[in-house]
Amino acid sequence: MTSGDESRFIISGGPAPQNITEGCGSLGAFLRNRMRCNGNEVAVIDGVYGSELRYLELLEQSVRLAECLQQFAGVRVGDVVGIVSENRLEFPAVLFASIFLGAMVAPINLTYSERELKHAFNLSKPKIIFVSPFSADRVVSAARKNKHIVERVILFGDENPHGNDVVLYEDFQAPISFVNPQQFYIPPVNIEEQVALIMCSSGTTGLPKGVQLTHANLLASIALLKETTLLTQQSEEMVLLGVLPWFHAYGCMTLINVICNKQKLVSLPKFDEGLFLSCIENYRCTMVFVVPPLVVFLAKHPLVDSYDLSSVDTLLCGAAPLSKETEDLVRKRLNIKHVRQGYGMSETTLATLVQNGENHKSGSVGRVQVGTLAKVIDPETGTALGPNQHGELCFKGSQIMKGYIGNDEATRQTIDEEGWLHTGDIGYYDEDFEFFIVDRLKELIKYKGYQVPPAEIEAILLTNPKVKDAAVIGLPEESAGELPLAFVVRQEGIELDEKEIKRYVAERTSPAKRLHGGVRFLSEIPKNLSGKILRRELRAMLQNPKSKL
Repeated sequence: MTSGDESRFIISGGPAPQNITEGCGSLGAFLRNRMRCNGNEVAVIDGVYGSELRYLELLEQSVRLAECLQQFAGVRVGDVVGIVSENRLEFPAVLFASIFLGAMVAPINLTYSERELKHAFNLSKPKIIFVSPFSADRVVSAARKNKHIVERVILFGDENPHGNDVVLYEDFQAPISFVNPQQFYIPPVNIEEQVALIMCSSGTTGLPKGVQLTHANLLASIALLKETTLLTQQSEEMVLLGVLPWFHAYGCMTLINVICNKQKLVSLPKFDEGLFLSCIENYRCTMVFVVPPLVVFLAKHPLVDSYDLSSVDTLLCGAAPLSKETEDLVRKRLNIKHVRQGYGMSETTLATLVQNGENHKSGSVGRVQVGTLAKVIDPETGTALGPNQHGELCFKGSQIMKGYIGNDEATRQTIDEEGWLHTGDIGYYDEDFEFFIVDRLKELIKYKGYQVPPAEIEAILLTNPKVKDAAVIGLPEESAGELPLAFVVRQEGIELDEKEIKRYVAERTSPAKRLHGGVRFLSEIPKNLSGKILRRELRAMLQNPKSKL
């Protein structure tokens, strides 16, 4: 229990926005109402091909697909629909069609190896999977080995080289040409309990955990973005550019929020320098969702000077800390009015801390969002701390996840009996209640906004018979944030070089988890008496390599 003295160190963002679910029995019903009201305005633009998708078109496509899922795949409330795809115009139709049915959606990283895909399928147990050609070979192979889970695979695109057990997207929908959006039945659900999204979130113990976000979590996030938007721009039409993948919590929630708040989203499937800059110029984008490596690009790359980026009013940066120096550089170079940081994680749906308004301090991640409580605790005692005291950040409120799917123990370790989510991140707040992130209690490496768990790479390294012991840390690097770097102890009398180790890891992991920081060889890995790797000693070796390397 929180004592009376400690309660004064609980910071409130104020009451949540008024209930936006009034008259809606589910997130699906709310989404349908928003798309219908937004009418013939452009919702999403494919930045590569210039194709546009209007709100009513998206609604009609989503309802038609929902009817097909119901009739031909037997999808019902509580079933899971997987999506393994880059950002493309079919993605939102699958997302919203599934939510209309009360099904849970599991967006899965399309760069996952087959091993990682198998784990993701066993976590969320998707009945049906939609996949793009980019990752189809791996997904189809993993699905065929997990037929007890995955009943059907549906492929985006025009060609199907995978056999009769894979169906093309258009062929799947061919029997039904149109469904009236207003006559389509959207079942009511318990919004506090019914899960809408299952997002993959890496933990320090290895493979991803499945974060369960409810209809209520998403509706709270939608209301919060509306509040933030009012503070950012009130008159101009908002045109947003997003290169963040929709299988990532930040990207997926951006997509949902944009649709609900009548904004226009220009989307790219991946970062390409020229395409990214030309989209800002051609579509006169006013807000760009970024991660720190993109801010570094905008602040320093010579190509930026060749484009007109004067339309950009706001850069909204998340996923990893942005340095004050980089923030100042990009603001000066592009004459940008707002460079805003936020802090959140998959487990908090979206940001719980955001820089709103005009006055905030460089380097901070903002103040507590409405509908949210925050506190900083001593990691050893759990005591709530006052201003400028470093401790673990904890949050409570309407955006906190339901829990990890199929993992009650991990849920209990993360959310305590009073409902506080323990982030594992070390930070503090000042006298003005602005928050600053200092370090991670958890050991996650942040590579280009992706969370890379060292324990997973270490486990892979240790499967190599030539490796006696291994440890992985993040090597600081300006453009990427941190690069996964391995310390390796060779088996005695064995030949083993850096190239072989990097290849071994690359063959078993997705791109973010590869050893971009290289390999260092040691005689032994520093550990404490209980066997825990002393990563701080490894970091010290990098700073003073002559001492032990």
